[in-house]
Amino acid sequence: MSRTVWILLQLRDGKLHRMAREAITAGQALATAVGGRASAVIVGHETDAASQEAAAFDLDAVWVADDAKLAAYTPGAFVGTLVQAVRGAEVAPDYLVAPHTYQSVDFVPRLGQQLDAAVVPEAVSFEAADDGMVFRRPIMGGKLQARVRTRGEGLAVVTVQSGAFSASDATAGSADVRALSIDFSTVAADREILGVEQVGGDQVDLSKADIVVAVGRGVGGEDKMQPIHDLAEALGADIGASRPVIDNGWLPRDRQIGSSGQTVAPKLYVAAGISGAIQHLVGMKSASCVVAINKDASAPIFSVAQYGLVGDLHEILPVLTEAVKAAKAS
Repeated sequence: MSRTVWILLQLRDGKLHRMAREAITAGQALATAVGGRASAVIVGHETDAASQEAAAFDLDAVWVADDAKLAAYTPGAFVGTLVQAVRGAEVAPDYLVAPHTYQSVDFVPRLGQQLDAAVVPEAVSFEAADDGMVFRRPIMGGKLQARVRTRGEGLAVVTVQSGAFSASDATAGSADVRALSIDFSTVAADREILGVEQVGGDQVDLSKADIVVAVGRGVGGEDKMQPIHDLAEALGADIGASRPVIDNGWLPRDRQIGSSGQTVAPKLYVAAGISGAIQHLVGMKSASCVVAINKDASAPIFSVAQYGLVGDLHEILPVLTEAVKAAKAS
């Protein structure tokens, strides 16, 4: 029996959130796995630009709920709108797929409760099995992955981890934009938004970086960081770090990558002096290309690297930096 997948696309400043395309990739893949089709759902106000952007993908339709009450995110208004949309759908969805963000962490549990749906948070992959779809998600702070499936035949709400699905893998196409039939007179915000502040506004958002040069304890100290800065400058990269570097105060907290820091998925990830503890690997394993540099040939970081260099980073990085500069100059 064909199944229906709805992809909930989050907006930021009226545009699709950077993880929206990752959610489209996941939703398209899930629809293929269950023998169905995927549609996108956008909830907000003045959504024309975002809906046209979403319509450029291979989707059955882009369903839009557009109203001034939805201009600012509140869980009450968003959940009220989505509950109406699901219950009033001509073909009810079997799966709702959303990016795992601070916003979805806020409203998805409540949405699941009101729709009597199963909730699978932070999925990193899924596969078809004889008794239904099996999802993988991290547990124990990312040290382990659990294989889970939902019970029964009802609706399942799935959020997907940042970087687990590549935005570039979303299949292009053409979809119609259609309005959801929502009675907005019954939709009400459950809180008053007094203002929005960017916490740590001066901090770096490594999740947006295309190239990351990450440094670990193997660098040897705060006074030995110059080769890292030189390579990052040559590559046009952002600098990240494993937790020991942060705990030692060699770099600020916003540079930490891993289960207790940021999750990144750059095109190129250079790991210098990083052994590769599982807590770090869960934050960068979705990088397209990993170059690992470590004295210890048995370091776990090499298990996820496409290229590995065994040796002293203080000897290797200056050579790499000069090679990058020469390549750019030629």
